[in-house]
Amino acid sequence: MIKLKLFKKDFMLLVLGQIISIFGNQILRYALPLYLLNQAGSSVLFGTILASSFVPMLLLFPIGGVIADRVNKRNIMVILDFSTAILISLFYLLVGKIDIVPLMAITMIILYGIQGAYQPAVKASVPVLVESEYIMKANSVVDMISSLASMVGPVIGGFLFSVLGLTPILYASISCFFAAAVMEIFIHIPFKKKKTIGNIFTIGLSDIKESFGFMFMERPVLWKISLIFGSSNLLLISLIMIALPVLITQRLGFALDTANRLYGYSQGVAATGAVLGGLLAGVLSKKLKAKTSPLLLIGCALSIFLEGIALHTLRTSMAIYIVLLINSGLLLMLQTLFQIQMSTYMQLLTPKDLIGKVISCFMCIVIGTIPLGQFIYGFVFEHIGNFTYIPFYIAALIMIAISIFTRRIFYEIEYLIEQ
Repeated sequence: MIKLKLFKKDFMLLVLGQIISIFGNQILRYALPLYLLNQAGSSVLFGTILASSFVPMLLLFPIGGVIADRVNKRNIMVILDFSTAILISLFYLLVGKIDIVPLMAITMIILYGIQGAYQPAVKASVPVLVESEYIMKANSVVDMISSLASMVGPVIGGFLFSVLGLTPILYASISCFFAAAVMEIFIHIPFKKKKTIGNIFTIGLSDIKESFGFMFMERPVLWKISLIFGSSNLLLISLIMIALPVLITQRLGFALDTANRLYGYSQGVAATGAVLGGLLAGVLSKKLKAKTSPLLLIGCALSIFLEGIALHTLRTSMAIYIVLLINSGLLLMLQTLFQIQMSTYMQLLTPKDLIGKVISCFMCIVIGTIPLGQFIYGFVFEHIGNFTYIPFYIAALIMIAISIFTRRIFYEIEYLIEQ
């Protein structure tokens, strides 16, 4: 009965479109920054461009949320997937003809900006397409499938990039975005057009003010958990996003082709952890409680701490790589489980007519810490020399402290949901 109610045609088309679109996105997110790192060899430049890429995403999250509540969500996804296919086609035509650094920066900024407008539409579609009692299961399916595409993308991207170079990856991603857009045309998402008063800027500002007002005034627990979630992104996720490519391709002594392939494997293992986290969220959806969330964050911190120990004590490159591999997978598994919990609680605590806008504001706060972390860690790894284990120790200890001192917030969530 659950399968019949959850796996309906429109929800399945949404999921399948996500598989294809995210696969194309992930091979790009793997290949483009790594291509730049190989060409420039600077972790500061690598971190700065990654951080800069997140800025338009953050700016477009609230706008994307406003649009998601006022425009048919299907049309948003279709238009943006077609736009991404066009963007990568233009990148392909220009690569090798102009300086790679500004070209890469502009492409990454637009790519992430499109994602900033795209994700609120996807997230806001879930509670519209499924009944409230199945929202956590639906979220776990969407996140698990996204993680599965993320798992396969870097592995295939790593192989293609190390053997054939950048061009096949560009071909594959263009095909993915085009196919996803065509598939999304056939999704039916219930939509009721709202009455508008004033011009688009007035409406947009009013909607953003309303959503932030709801988070800060009516449901302050939402901005509190968004800050906790954001802290884990700042301290832990940003760390592995910068540390893994820098350590594997520059510090562990592997040959460049081997390093690129090993980095692709590491991304695949990390995404496997995210898939397992999505599976666990689905299996444990009835048993997971908000008060257990700090334990998940402590587990994330301990996985980072173990990576620091490996860098500090182990002497062989492959041994360090294996520890980084295993613990990055563990980190992503626990982080995904935490993420699905938080997304579900936010959806349950938000009126349906505000979900798109509130999701976008929530994501803006949560993801806003990633570029800051990437910029800081890019600078740190450029100048830290052989003491690469220190950021891992510091990040883990701070995250453990945050998890312990914010426990009462999760008890408050538990109380609000049970009311």
